Amino acid sequence: MPFTATCHCGATRLEVDRLPEAVTACTCTYCSKVGGLWAYYEPGEVRVRADAEDRSYTATGINDHHFCGRCGCTTHGISPAFTEAHIGSGTLPEEKRWSINARLFDGVDLAAIPVREIDGRNLW
Repeated sequence: MPFTATCHCGATRLEVDRLPEAVTACTCTYCSKVGGLWAYYEPGEVRVRADAEDRSYTATGINDHHFCGRCGCTTHGISPAFTEAHIGSGTLPEEKRWSINARLFDGVDLAAIPVREIDGRNLW
């Protein structure tokens, strides 16, 4: 059974076949302002269905933040697949991962999913 995350107006939908075991709250300046809780997936696990233009923003060229072109809701991101080994190493992984704003999952009780916080403001 697929799980669907939809933006506010419903024009952008992301589908996955499983819910995450945990979600991540990042304290970087971008994530703090959009209030996202991030569910991470391999690129092939996410299907995007959009009736509106997919818009994206990047401040550094490292992370691509996507949002609905109609309502402006932050829907997902594409970033390097960082591991603990990369923190402070000055290297970026070549592999990518997708993050869905878990707050957009329809009919999912987010309180039942553990939240991990990362200090994105100071780690990178």
